[in-house]
Amino acid sequence: MMPINQPSNQIRLTNVSLVRLKKGKKRFEIACYKNKVLEYRSGAETDLDNVLQIHSVFLSVSKGQTAPTEDLKKAFGKDVSLDDMIQEILRKGEMQVGEKERHAQAERLHHEVIDIVAGKVVDPRSKRVYTAGMIEKALEQLSSQGAQHKQEEVHGNDREATAPPDGEEGSGRKKDMPTWTGVTTTKSAKSQALEAIKALIAWQPIPVSRARMRLRITCPANMLRQKVKGGKKAVQNEGEGGDGEKSGGTVKDKILSYVEQVEMQDMVGQEWEVVGFVEPGTFKVLVEFIGQDMKGKGRVEVLDMAVTHEVD
Repeated sequence: MMPINQPSNQIRLTNVSLVRLKKGKKRFEIACYKNKVLEYRSGAETDLDNVLQIHSVFLSVSKGQTAPTEDLKKAFGKDVSLDDMIQEILRKGEMQVGEKERHAQAERLHHEVIDIVAGKVVDPRSKRVYTAGMIEKALEQLSSQGAQHKQEEVHGNDREATAPPDGEEGSGRKKDMPTWTGVTTTKSAKSQALEAIKALIAWQPIPVSRARMRLRITCPANMLRQKVKGGKKAVQNEGEGGDGEKSGGTVKDKILSYVEQVEMQDMVGQEWEVVGFVEPGTFKVLVEFIGQDMKGKGRVEVLDMAVTHEVD
């Protein structure tokens, strides 16, 4: 019995992750190793040989049908190399994964977001961290609220005409507050963790605040008594009807205005040094003051990015 020969442009591949891109009325696919596409897009992997299962562009990976050269040239351009075509598909294409892979990826991302949040927020009274389980429950509560708020927005237009004036302001404030609707696989864990932290602080399903940073700030002793304009409070009030140019006292006064809690301060040779705790939102303003107002003559050293007390 004669064997059945497979057509020359058909290649059978299994156990792959597909990336698809529609271009020039054609859909092109490439066959990649699992997990390598995300590494390539993040910059962690740059070698195409480590990303691709086979160095070809397909019309259908499942059927093993490679894309004809004429179709590729028509869609991508005559002078575009195969590597450039593949890189464009990798960058812009949609990644196809199986249901089990998609679920596993969502689970990993979910736990990563929870861990990041749990490491950056604390109980504002005790300064102790919350367990991952407590953070997860709080975010689940916010997710339910987020779905409810979306429903209210959909039906809100029908009630706007009859809503009393006093209700409009409260409704506007609620609408402007950050919301949380759950982890998605289309964003990085870090960006989603920051969104979750903003929502937790805004809605307070549990008492929560950002963990403070512990800094060492150094300043030449001969600058401490120099007069400066503004301070932390002046910066916060600026644009809100406050006096943004109100005198902030001396350089030393202004630096201390950024420090929520001073751990120690001392003279070390010709320099004044203070170690203390600073809110994360204040850190950038403090660094700008050191760099611009003090012409870079001071230093800010981060001793701890997030100071917490572990739960016993």
